[in-house]
Amino acid sequence: MMTEPKPSQAKKILILDDEPHVVTYLETLLRDNGYETLSGSNGKEGLDKLHNEPVDLVCLDISMPEESGVRFYRNLKEDSRLSAIPVLIVTAVTGYGGDPEPFKQFISTRKQIPPPEGFLAKPIDRQEFLATVASILSK
Repeated sequence: MMTEPKPSQAKKILILDDEPHVVTYLETLLRDNGYETLSGSNGKEGLDKLHNEPVDLVCLDISMPEESGVRFYRNLKEDSRLSAIPVLIVTAVTGYGGDPEPFKQFISTRKQIPPPEGFLAKPIDRQEFLATVASILSK
């Protein structure tokens, strides 16, 4: 007698970054810690995936070809079907001298969209990344 497989309780995370080594690193890190992952290399691809498969979190790079992370973020937050999905921005685009504060302040002051749930600068600190992901997903 075969038993039905239990539905996965793993949270699903979409990784959007145009750098393949970053995607591979984040996918491995997240999978090793019990998460499921999807990935894309630009904002257009990311929105297409979100319309086909629900996710619990988006890890978003800002500087990508075809559709930037900023445009993807705005499109996500303006789409009533997707706007509740939390976003963790993971980017090297941080302003002067690698300080993430100027960019964080910029993205957080856009009047028409809410600020992202999290913001991390590259290079990625593994423990900080995992703690931030866990914190966002526990809300």
